[in-house]
Amino acid sequence: MRRVTKVAASGIASAALALSLAACGSTSEQKAQDDSSSGSAKAGGVKVGVAYDVGGRGDHSFNDSAARGIDKAEKQFGGSVKELTAKTTDTEADRLDRLSQLAEAGYNPVVGIGYAYANSMKEAAQKYPNTTFGIVDSSVDAKNVDSIVFTEEQSSYLGGVAAALKTKTNQVGFIGGVDVPLIKKFQAGYEQGVHDTNPKIKVDVQYLSHGSDTSGFASPDKGQAAAQGMLDKGADVIFAAAGSSGSGSIEAVHGKKGAWAIGVDSDQYQQASLAQYKTSILTSVVKNVDVGVFDLVKSIHDKKPLTGTNTYSLAKNGVSLTTSGGYIDDIKAKIDAAQQKIVDGKVKVKTTP
Repeated sequence: MRRVTKVAASGIASAALALSLAACGSTSEQKAQDDSSSGSAKAGGVKVGVAYDVGGRGDHSFNDSAARGIDKAEKQFGGSVKELTAKTTDTEADRLDRLSQLAEAGYNPVVGIGYAYANSMKEAAQKYPNTTFGIVDSSVDAKNVDSIVFTEEQSSYLGGVAAALKTKTNQVGFIGGVDVPLIKKFQAGYEQGVHDTNPKIKVDVQYLSHGSDTSGFASPDKGQAAAQGMLDKGADVIFAAAGSSGSGSIEAVHGKKGAWAIGVDSDQYQQASLAQYKTSILTSVVKNVDVGVFDLVKSIHDKKPLTGTNTYSLAKNGVSLTTSGGYIDDIKAKIDAAQQKIVDGKVKVKTTP
């Protein structure tokens, strides 16, 4: 087993989308423990165990991005997939049990989707040294863990540039699911992009839940209420980094003429479940979780397991800003210029507000 630390190359996310911020997003309840267990007759297949964050497959955002990578790997390599989903009431013991179930059943790799699995994965990795684990959005220092991380602040910066160039009220909003360091990276990049473009613009910020309460990632009603409050106060562009709660934000924005929503983690303009709101989705701040997850499964298939910290950056297309709908075509040259400054190192994007 080799240990690798690198900036991993990644591709653009696949067109078939089902991401975590959508109207019809999954609830925070535990999905059936046998969420998905499928097989393939293809020789040399990989048994992949997946522990989703709250919302799970079908959240139209973060989890669905990971699911695309799993689906691609299963189609390409065969094998079988077992999917389990977190609850908002989970304890560390619950998360460890979920990872242990998958490792005990012989799944390899076992992938934890979301930073909440960090502590439990460190323990599971020690308990099952012959299993390769993967974690998205956190770094776990263990020989048999692939830490898949992204420069969310960089793509969020571009979202901020877009918001600043599109607002007519000089007031925009940011909605975070939970006030944790990961989501604050989105806030920091977005605010910096807005203010670097026009320092006179006001950025309203609201978080839906706090600390260990992860309900902010799975409460569309809270997302809708937060966005409506911002719209009522004059904001006309709102970026929600809030899992399936973002679907509520998008719905609220669609109800106000001239307002724009910015999606997250997946190209939400392309989501079938959000089709009725697509004319209000300006762009989406994408992070290609599918690429990182696929890379891990492929490394197991190739018998060269990825471990260490693998960072998916703007320079490597690990994060990006979507152009679906053509709503940012008129400002794309300025967004491209901002992106090049980040890639060239001329602009350093903050990771904390």
